[in-house]
Formats: sequence, structure tokens, C-alpha cells
Amino acid sequence: MSIPRPEHPKMQFYRPDWVNLNGEWSYEFDFGKSGIERGLQNSTGFAGKITVPFCPESPLSGVGHTDFIESMFYQRTLEIPAAWNGRRILLHFGAVDYTAVIYLDGVEVGRHSGGSISFSVDLTRHVEAGKSYNLVVHVLDDQRSFTQPFGKQCPQFQSCGCSYTRVTGIWQTVWLEAAGMQGLKKCRIVPEFDRGAFGFLPEYFEERPGNTLTVRILAEGREVAAETVSASAWGPFSVTVPEPRAWSPEDPFLYTIVFEVKNASGELLDRVESYGGLRKIHVEGDRLFLNNKPLFLRMVLDQGYYPDGVWTAPSDEALVRDIELSMAAGFNSARLHQKVFEERFHYHADRMGYLTWGESACWGLGWTRLGWYTQDRYAGVFNFLREWRETVERDANHPSIIAWTPLNETERPIDLDFYRGVMTEVYDLTRQVDPTRPVNDTSGYQHVKTDLWTVHLYRKDAAELKEALTPAGGGVWHTSPDLEVPYAGQPYLNDEFGGFMYIPPERAKFAANTWGYHGLDLKSPEELCAKIAEQVDYMLTVPNLSGYCYTQLTDVEQEQNGLYNYDRTAKVPEGMLKAIFGKSPEWAK
Repeated sequence: MSIPRPEHPKMQFYRPDWVNLNGEWSYEFDFGKSGIERGLQNSTGFAGKITVPFCPESPLSGVGHTDFIESMFYQRTLEIPAAWNGRRILLHFGAVDYTAVIYLDGVEVGRHSGGSISFSVDLTRHVEAGKSYNLVVHVLDDQRSFTQPFGKQCPQFQSCGCSYTRVTGIWQTVWLEAAGMQGLKKCRIVPEFDRGAFGFLPEYFEERPGNTLTVRILAEGREVAAETVSASAWGPFSVTVPEPRAWSPEDPFLYTIVFEVKNASGELLDRVESYGGLRKIHVEGDRLFLNNKPLFLRMVLDQGYYPDGVWTAPSDEALVRDIELSMAAGFNSARLHQKVFEERFHYHADRMGYLTWGESACWGLGWTRLGWYTQDRYAGVFNFLREWRETVERDANHPSIIAWTPLNETERPIDLDFYRGVMTEVYDLTRQVDPTRPVNDTSGYQHVKTDLWTVHLYRKDAAELKEALTPAGGGVWHTSPDLEVPYAGQPYLNDEFGGFMYIPPERAKFAANTWGYHGLDLKSPEELCAKIAEQVDYMLTVPNLSGYCYTQLTDVEQEQNGLYNYDRTAKVPEGMLKAIFGKSPEWAK
């Protein structure tokens, strides 16, 4: 059996000594949540077979169980290569929804909560090179507690409205890696565009007097800059690049960055390959600027769902294809909506010059949505803040990500003072972790503390859009003026509109509850494009508008309002969409 998703999952932190653990694992559902009492953590093999990294709800997993799964167990044999003797042994999970408890030979060696974000378990103290171990992963996923972020996973049995098939357990690549015992744990890379330099903030597994870190920066294989510093716990430093070449959508140039940790004798302890793009994103008044030039965002809403893999792309090529489809339609950017996209997607966006907004898989849980109210709202806040911090930390080095959107459509809060306190903390936390990007506190509404003023204006024609987007009295649209803070002159974006349903005549409705916005059921590509074009053309004339986001790139299950079918085939003849979405206002050209 060939290994599914065989490519390295983390190209911004690459070591050559790694083993992909995707493929066939054994599994057992634990609907009674009695698995630990029954000793399933000691199992050396379950009856069920599942293909990792695909969730059990997906066809590609070989399971296809779509009802709620609140507890399950995975198992496989873990073999540690003999050549890794004396190395630090790391077990990585791209993502496990929601809580994962890791056992080796029945002994717990690590755990993690947060269904969208990567984590690692250091196995060094628990394993020996050249030996085999029994690996069991216990997954707990109580979505209906409404205390854990879950994005667009449906809280009801059947997919409906804007909610789709659920995701449980392992849904991204699992891999083993060998690192130096005193090697590089992580390193923040900050492009200092105006100085023509990169800033670095490294962190190490262990420190020893005399250890050094050398950073080498290469352009097209040729070393252009290097710096050696002491490998200490707090050692931020910068390296200037001669004749710097900017990263931009037109020229997404990436510098190769090599990290080498050596001891006092000059012996190489660890080597990591990475990359970086020299670019700058900032706000001046009501405009966004990329590399000090005004930027108009032509975004598309990308939810990252797949008919056969749900949250997991069936192949690396499928990730690339989604970006290609968006760019072919004329978009220069995307809102990565209600899902933390895998690092391979960001890698491709980096090298293809595709701008994105990073977003959490959270609508606000029980502290903002009355239908999901829970007495344990503090647990929901804690779980969200923890997972969001890990998300920003993991993805901050990607030049293609130009803004953060922690939350989406937070509706009418149950307790306004509590809500505003939480949203202020969310904004402040995001800026503390990454002060280099603007923050859209909650996409659409209800804004509390934000660098971008975003609205969601789904209107059936341009006349209705104009009435809302440009109020007669001036200013900007407020979804709930009694709840939102006053507008303070931020960049103004209509970051959700459209959603028009067009199902090609050779296609059928996905389900009985298939829908699109406004109840419209358009009958031809020409009718669809005309409906979109009148709204886009109007927005290009609004002088204080900094961008838009069309809903959406592809159909997703019953929500058949995509520009492409769910299987990524075309709805519209080539060129028609680009003629609409490929245009920018004069001031941004």
C-alpha cells in the first residue's frame, strides 16, 4: 500500500531525518467512553482498519462513519530507526480533533487539546533507537459541549445550512523526526522589509555554553548573507540581505534559510532548512499597504472542504489546484474560512504569491451564540485562546498570510460586557504574538477592537448592496449599531457577499436541503456572471473600500453557491470569472 499524503508536512522547518506514519492504522470506536476502563490503551491491534490521515467520517479513511464520535482509539506499531541513536526523537501530529492522549506500550507519554493545530510529543526519554513500540492514540471529541472550537462541523446529525460533515480524530499527517539533542526547537522569522533584513527569534531544546547558531540566507542557491550568534535562550537578532528582493504576488521570491547549531568544538548538532519572504503589510488610515504600495483585496471565501477527505485534501496536488482555480478566476487573495489550513497549503501560497487571511475554526461558541449557550463559557474562552495562540505562533512565518481573523460572525452576545472583555483579550493576544499583521477581530460583526472594519453584505442586486455598503448619511455599515464600537477610520472591506446558487444542468442538487443566498436559482453561467459583475463593478467605484470577499470558491455539500462544483470542475466557461474578479480600482493599479 502506498503512503497517502507522502510529502513533508512542514517545509518551513525541514529536517531530512523523518518517517511518514500515514497509512493503515487499526481503530475502535468507544461510544460508551469506557475504553480506558477496558484497557484499550494497551491494545496491540483493533479489528477496524483506517487510513490515516483521513478522518473516520471521510470516504478516503475507508470508514465513512458520519454520526457523532465522542471517543475512539487508534493503534499502530512505531519503529525507531537504529540510525537515530543519540538523537532527540519527536512524534508530530499535524492535527487531531479534539483531545489526543498518546500512549506507548500502555504508558501515557503526552496529550494535547485543540482540534485544528499541530503538536509534538518528545519521545526521547521513552524510546531507544532500533526498537519497536506499540502506539495508541485516544481521541476525545465532545463537539456538543460547545466549549471547544469546531468551525463548520455540524452540531446536528445531518449537514444543514452553513454546517457540514464533522471531523473526528487524526486528520493531518503523523510523522517521526530526529533532531539534535541541543537543536533548534523553533524560530520566528520576521521580514524587516524597510531595512532589507530578516529578524530571527530562536528557541532551543537545550542550551550549553559555547553552542552557536549560524543562519545562512541563500538566493536561488547562492549564499548572500550569514550570521553566527550565541545559541542562547533569548537571542533575537537580524541579518541584512544585500540587494534585497521583495516577495509579492507578482514575484513571490523566497530566500532559502538554513539554520545550523554547533557546539564549542564546531561539531554540527542540528541542521534545519527553512525559507522566508521579504514583504511588509501595514495599515495607513483607511488603506492597506503591501510593500508600501496600496492594496485592494479581491478575495474569495475558501472553506477547505473536500468530497472525499472532508477537512483533508486527498493529495498535495489538490491543495495546489485550489489556489490555481482561485487565481484563474481572477482573485489575488482568500479568506481561509472557519478552518486552520494545513501548513502545506501555506507553503504553496508562499511560493505562488497567493495572499491569505488566517482564521480560526470558531464562531464564538457559548459566549456569543445564543443557540450554543453553555454555563461553562469560561472553558470555551480558555480553549479558544489556547488554540488560537498556537495557530498564530505556528503560521506567523508564512509571508502569504497578511491578516488574522480570530472569529467570525459573533452575533448578538448574551452578556455584552463579558463579550467585549473577551474580544479585547483576543485582539491583544493576537497582536502580542504577532505585531506585524493587522487583526480583524471578528469577521462581519460585532466589532470591539479591530484594525480592519469588515462587513458581510449578502444582497440580491447592486442597488441593495449600494444602499447598505454606502449609507446615505455617510460612514460605513454597522450590523448592530447598539452593540458595535464606533467606526474609527480603519480599512473598510465587504468580506462576504454573493453566495449565488447556480447548478449546471448536468448536475443534481447535493441534498434535499441544498440552498444558495436570496433563494435565487440561476439558470446559466451568463446569468450568474451578470449577477456577480454588477456588484463587483459597483464596489470598485466605492472610494473608501479596500476589498471584498466573494462567497465562495467551491460548492460545499448542501451549500451549492460556489464558483466551481464541489469536485472542483468548472461551472463557468474559462475567462468569464477572471473578467469580473480580475479588476481593481484605479488607485490600486
